[in-house]
Amino acid sequence: MRIIPAIDIIDGKCVRLTKGDYNTTKIYNENPLEVAKQFEGAGIEYLHMVDLDGAKADHVVNYRVLEQVASKTNLRIDFGGGLKSDNDIITAFNSGAKQITGGSIAVKNRDTFERWISKYGSQKIILGADCKNEKVAISGWLEESSLEVIPFIKEYQKQGIQYVVCTDISKDGMLQGPSIELYKNIIQQCSNGSSGQSVKLIASGGVTTIEDVEKLSEINCEGVIIGKAIYENRITLKELERFL
Repeated sequence: MRIIPAIDIIDGKCVRLTKGDYNTTKIYNENPLEVAKQFEGAGIEYLHMVDLDGAKADHVVNYRVLEQVASKTNLRIDFGGGLKSDNDIITAFNSGAKQITGGSIAVKNRDTFERWISKYGSQKIILGADCKNEKVAISGWLEESSLEVIPFIKEYQKQGIQYVVCTDISKDGMLQGPSIELYKNIIQQCSNGSSGQSVKLIASGGVTTIEDVEKLSEINCEGVIIGKAIYENRITLKELERFL
């Protein structure tokens, strides 16, 4: 299972929110590159970077941070937040992202998102299926849609999506454990009819202990995104070594 630390950016700084609430912003480091280098130094290969300013503004804002981390480390970065137009995705890839995560656009502008899947390929495009009460949430989690998360993922599987990041917003930043049952259901129900392959599910939200990481590995998650638990030393980089 891939270990994917998260760097969320507001005003160019490394922050974490609780349940996606911008009023709970906590700055962990003013220099995201410093944080990224610590991850790389511990043997981490992947990074999940979210432009929280971009998610609010509906266009990419913090691409310079992405550029800096991508050019000064060998981390494979998946980038999300504010990707709404062709210009945004070009900016993300030109700034060094290896993959992008599209959430709101996959709900609000399906034609564009489907075109991206077709143009860039399913290795580069991740579906962001963040949810609250199993309903898909969008616009930096400020809006809840009426879409059920599992049918939403299944629809995009028909378009060729392989990678899915799913955050249970009610768990995010709470340090109370991840939504194991939700992820189990997604992996079981979202199998691709033609190949019999389940989605490559990347779990996110609520991961608090190394035992949580083990449980996610046991249910066959493809990856796990870890944020606050690393920053608050609930999970050490040393503990993660056996997964690397």
